[in-house]
Amino acid sequence: MTKILIVEDVPDNVELARKILVSHGYEVIHAGTAEGGYELAFQHRPDLILLDLGLPDHDGLTLASWLRADLSFKSLPIIAFTAWPLDTARQMSESYGCNGFVAKPIVKVNEFLDQIAAFLAS
Repeated sequence: MTKILIVEDVPDNVELARKILVSHGYEVIHAGTAEGGYELAFQHRPDLILLDLGLPDHDGLTLASWLRADLSFKSLPIIAFTAWPLDTARQMSESYGCNGFVAKPIVKVNEFLDQIAAFLAS
């Protein structure tokens, strides 16, 4: 089963993403902080990480750089999960070492699922 780690501190965002992903056959694990996300990434070895850029303990850049420093995470899709405007989200996700971004809140379920599938396939 494909495993997705959501690193997000807003419960409503987590719950919506979790419900959508689980109902479509994904296994979902969650951390509300960068440090928790780091620990779970090593424990569970997810196939993809959805990463909020503004976490309470460290920003998304910090967590992405921690993970990218480990060779086993070099090719792991890390996707910014952000409410920033489109251009800003693109720029920030690139500068944070992410493979791309997904907008939140999730409005179009099929579009969200298509994005996840595309990132997993790349």
